[in-house]
Amino acid sequence: MNEGILLVISGPAGTGKGSVIAELFKQSSEFAYSVSATTRKPRPTDVDGVNYHFMSREEFERKIESGDVVEYVNYCGDYYGTLRREIEEKHKNGMNLILELEVHGALNIKKKYPDCVTIFLLPPDYQTLEARLRGRGTESEEAIKRRLDRALEEVRCMSEYDYVVLNREGKCAEAAAEIIEIVKSERKRVRRNLYLIDEFIKSHAMFTAEKTQEAAADAQKE
Repeated sequence: MNEGILLVISGPAGTGKGSVIAELFKQSSEFAYSVSATTRKPRPTDVDGVNYHFMSREEFERKIESGDVVEYVNYCGDYYGTLRREIEEKHKNGMNLILELEVHGALNIKKKYPDCVTIFLLPPDYQTLEARLRGRGTESEEAIKRRLDRALEEVRCMSEYDYVVLNREGKCAEAAAEIIEIVKSERKRVRRNLYLIDEFIKSHAMFTAEKTQEAAADAQKE
């Protein structure tokens, strides 16, 4: 069976990852979302279990110790990580599973799941990124500065990714469409379709057996 793609999407805070991913689900029914766990406080629009699995630092650290967290990082003072059950339960039935991760988390997943596809979502420029962060109106000036400084570090890591997609202002639909095309191409890679070799050989064996039976039947008639 042609399995779905484990798709890792990263990008600086304010890049528009959430908007692009939401657009992905509008354009295709072949995607599922891996909800990350975090210790950061929910924003007013956040829904537990939908945007993140929100938990205390103590609970998160217990899950690290028990092995229930596949990867995690400390980002701007808070833990972010991927729960093992999110991958095991959702990455099946040919669905493409999206992991929205920051850079170090993405690279950790790449080590554990080398067949995953990593995409770096990039804002058009620094000025747009700053405007988006300030436009949220949910964070202090100090927090905004931390995220902007962090963005510069993350962009420098883009060379570690498989693909880059530019999320231009007001063009989330176009960015999502680009990601869908990337996934379509990835699903056609030979290494993801090696099962077709066995299927073809089996069909040859069945065809040969049928022809042999037909020849034997004809011989008996004679």
